[in-house]
Amino acid sequence: MYLHLGQSVVVPAEDILGVFDLDNASWSHRTRAFLERAEKEGRVVNAAAGLPRSFVLCQKDSVARVYLSPLSPTVLRGRLTGNGME
Repeated sequence: MYLHLGQSVVVPAEDILGVFDLDNASWSHRTRAFLERAEKEGRVVNAAAGLPRSFVLCQKDSVARVYLSPLSPTVLRGRLTGNGME
């Protein structure tokens, strides 16, 4: 199964480590530092045309990537679980 994050970006569901609300998670200085480091290392993929609402942390072959999505975490989780929260 794949999860569509926006802007024609899809990721395999088995690679997903977590789906996070960007506003809530970015309050933590540790999360901000993690996101800044990932950006500097080129591990951030922006799937949002405008402001991102969530980020999805994925890992494949020991490489972590951060995907910024315009969709809310609720919508993304609904797509993952098949609850049709679109």
